Amino acid sequence: MSALRLFDAAFLDRLAAEAAAAPRRRKNFNLHAAHDYPCQRFFNALSADTYVAPHRHAEPAKDETLVLLRGKLGAVIFDEAGQVVAAAVLLPGQTADVPHGTFHTWLALEDGTVFFEAKAGPYVPLAPEEKAAFAPAEGDPRAPEYLAWLKSLCTVR
Repeated sequence: MSALRLFDAAFLDRLAAEAAAAPRRRKNFNLHAAHDYPCQRFFNALSADTYVAPHRHAEPAKDETLVLLRGKLGAVIFDEAGQVVAAAVLLPGQTADVPHGTFHTWLALEDGTVFFEAKAGPYVPLAPEEKAAFAPAEGDPRAPEYLAWLKSLCTVR
């Protein structure tokens, strides 16, 4: 393995194409070699019709930071009851940070949206209390309508 890895536009194109072809309509490319690494660093490509169910990371070390590389990304923050606290649109080059314990979701507002994300490891699947009971789960028949509503909150002003 080289001491330097470069990720260019062709890499982002391939990752976005893989996301478009994936059943969940999104694709990660991990830079960390294993789920138990203390720092999780990865690219995440999303198609506009993918649904990332609202969730939170309870562990105090699990603040989540991302930098949007291409596309347009909606960010929605919720309180414990599911009321929207904030909604924003990120454009390429913008960064978002979500503190641990905060319910949030990311929405691709156009196909081929790609961001770079970093948070503390190790990777652990979400616990039931980290999944938002106020929102449909991924695969729930109500998810597309909920996703459309979330997108309606994210407009460029």
